[in-house]
Amino acid sequence: MAEPKSFKKRKLIIGIMAGEPEVFSMAQEELGNLFGSIDMESNFFPFTYTDYYSKQMGGASLMRKFISFDTLVDPETLSEIKITTNRIEEKIRIDLQSPHRIVNIDPGVINDSSLIMATVKDFAHRIPLQKGIYGHLELLFGKNEVRILDWTYPDFRKETYHSFFLDARKKYLDQIKYQ
Repeated sequence: MAEPKSFKKRKLIIGIMAGEPEVFSMAQEELGNLFGSIDMESNFFPFTYTDYYSKQMGGASLMRKFISFDTLVDPETLSEIKITTNRIEEKIRIDLQSPHRIVNIDPGVINDSSLIMATVKDFAHRIPLQKGIYGHLELLFGKNEVRILDWTYPDFRKETYHSFFLDARKKYLDQIKYQ
């Protein structure tokens, strides 16, 4: 009988979507205080793939960026991290006295072969984690390539994101070499 092994730690990736630079700064500060040093930041990408978030977030012209953290995390903590990022969204909304959601913060974990994002939305291809949080297998990685899946979100299909994810994967592979 095969005995289960502990999961390897993974690189925490967080996507931030907002319409105002101040909101990105606040989110990054909160996230850094909780998860440690940010070791990578992507460029800002216009988010024009759906109006779902702009309706929720007051019709703002939305941008998305990704950050990753130097400290690796246990993948079984992803659901708790998502619950925490939801609380940060609400804290920022209250701090800025906004009547509506003004930031979307989506955590995920990256390893040598995949990017898994956390979500509160259930669907056939999502795996229940705990406390109403699901794991969404977003992307697969080949040696130097990103492979999209039938259910990969439209924005994650864009090559503009892929260079960040490949760089984060490379950094992760360098980090685990010495563990």
